[in-house]
Amino acid sequence: MNYNIIAYGIYGLLTIYIILFVGKLFHKNGRIFIIFLSGNKEKTADTTNDILLIGYYLFNIGYAILQFSYWNQLTSFNELLTSIAMKMGILILLLAGMHYINILVIYILSKNNTNSLTIKQ
Repeated sequence: MNYNIIAYGIYGLLTIYIILFVGKLFHKNGRIFIIFLSGNKEKTADTTNDILLIGYYLFNIGYAILQFSYWNQLTSFNELLTSIAMKMGILILLLAGMHYINILVIYILSKNNTNSLTIKQ
């Protein structure tokens, strides 16, 4: 039995689900922050939000596909589960890290935006 093919299928399905679910969630809930940063220009914010979503998908799908090339030969069901868990854990940590970096950037930009608004008044 070829455990690698089974692992690729399971990993691929889980990865697609997680990437799509998190991407839609970020796209929907991040819109308000981008509107704030763009000075209430909704069309600009929506375009920026769409571009960020495309970049998010490209980066994460590329990373997930790249993981296939680093997969060792699996010889047992235990190795299959361990390998999938490790790769999914790394993907989720990467997504979390990117999320916190984005929050930091939004915070810094909103702080600069707030400071520039108070100076103009």
